[in-house]
Amino acid sequence: MTTPLQKIAADVILGKDVVIRDFVNLYGCTIGDTSQIGPFTEIQRSVVIGKRCKIQSHCFLCSGVTLEDDVFVGHGVMFTNDKFPAATNPDGTLQTASDWKELPTLVKKGASIGTGATILPGITIGEGALIGAGAVVTKDVEAKTVVAGNPARVISKI
Repeated sequence: MTTPLQKIAADVILGKDVVIRDFVNLYGCTIGDTSQIGPFTEIQRSVVIGKRCKIQSHCFLCSGVTLEDDVFVGHGVMFTNDKFPAATNPDGTLQTASDWKELPTLVKKGASIGTGATILPGITIGEGALIGAGAVVTKDVEAKTVVAGNPARVISKI
């Protein structure tokens, strides 16, 4: 059941017992069983969220993002899907969907992403990895690895 404070498009696929807080915008995405979506979050077309995921408030999951099962996404995490964003083409015309290439991002099972992290496109965050708060992740993160900083660097292994 949705409330007037939620914008959930008809093409959203929701698993069983999904919890969605108010002030969300969901369209064209799939959310697995018992996952939780915090307030002030947008999840775009083609995003796939696995089972038992927890997405805190103020997050942005753009098209091309996949979260496997048991992933934690802290407050204010931002995903990106374009390495070279621009409003216009060299001739000054506004860009359209055909003018850029979406790069997919995969967050594997059991990974955790700390508050305020930014995840650049085209990377994989390994199973059980931990991304520190405020990190800017610019390249793949191995499984069971802790990274932090800008750009994110390996801190330790779990």
